[in-house]
Amino acid sequence: MTSAPAHKVIFDTDPGVDDAMALLFLHRHPAIELLGITTVHGNADIDTTTRNACYLAERFAIEAPVARGAREPLAMAKSASPAMVHGDDGLGNVGPSFAPSRTPDPRPAYRWIIDTVRAHPGEVTLVAVGPLTNLALALKEDPAIAELVKAVVIMGGAFGVGGQGGNVTPAAEANIHGDPLAADLVFTAPWPVTAVGLDVTHRVLMSNADFARLRDQGGEDGAFMWQISRHYVDFYSAREAIDGCYVHDSSAVAYVIDPSLFEVRRGPMRAVTTGIAMGQTLQRPDDRDFPPGDWDGLPSQGVCVGVDAERLLTHFMETFIATEEAAS
Repeated sequence: MTSAPAHKVIFDTDPGVDDAMALLFLHRHPAIELLGITTVHGNADIDTTTRNACYLAERFAIEAPVARGAREPLAMAKSASPAMVHGDDGLGNVGPSFAPSRTPDPRPAYRWIIDTVRAHPGEVTLVAVGPLTNLALALKEDPAIAELVKAVVIMGGAFGVGGQGGNVTPAAEANIHGDPLAADLVFTAPWPVTAVGLDVTHRVLMSNADFARLRDQGGEDGAFMWQISRHYVDFYSAREAIDGCYVHDSSAVAYVIDPSLFEVRRGPMRAVTTGIAMGQTLQRPDDRDFPPGDWDGLPSQGVCVGVDAERLLTHFMETFIATEEAAS
């Protein structure tokens, strides 16, 4: 008799090459029950990210619904999509191999999140790997859901660990920079947040050899990951002089599955919402004393400051290779 999945997850995403990899990781892992996919602006415009989510769900035979989310940030215009990273289509310029027949749920993503959390009080983990607009809209519409959410795990932020800075400005990581006001609302709400930011994801390198192994041993889905990764890897190879790419969104999934992979520092978190440092993420560690100020009374949240990169990557790879071997 197989045990029930340990985690009920809503995946809030802006697909996105690494988003597609993280979605497949969630779908394949036996510890995860994927309740639904909510889309947001970010790596592409909302029409493209929603189409990509519907396509990926259909391609991967994911039965969970898709809900279309926010078109733009809470209080500013959406910045240009990073086509140089994810391609013009968000999927490495590979494009969908068929037009998806899946249609989104009629409810907007924030409403779908509220309804689903209320249907499963205390059980839902929100895994957010794009700008946090949908989560902020859900909080603004129904603040009480914060007390009903099991956990919020985000891929986002750069907290200066070991000198780590941003990736779209010297101060800011892309997802937080995409809607810093939403991020600050999410960080300061009374639900448990863990940020898996560049401080750790820049230590998890997936090499071209790893992608080749997925292509050769991971079945059709592994071959698909190889294909969509080519544009993405070329960007990182040119910009960072690395043979592969960093594992961003799938690291957030890995935290949900096995938090022991990470070292976590606790304390209130904030995001800078205006000015030259817009999108910068800051934490006041719980073990440090400061004079009274804007941090007082805020919930203590988690920031990942260390990672067992080798074990994380092994777990990611084995989720695909072992599944294919078991099916053959």
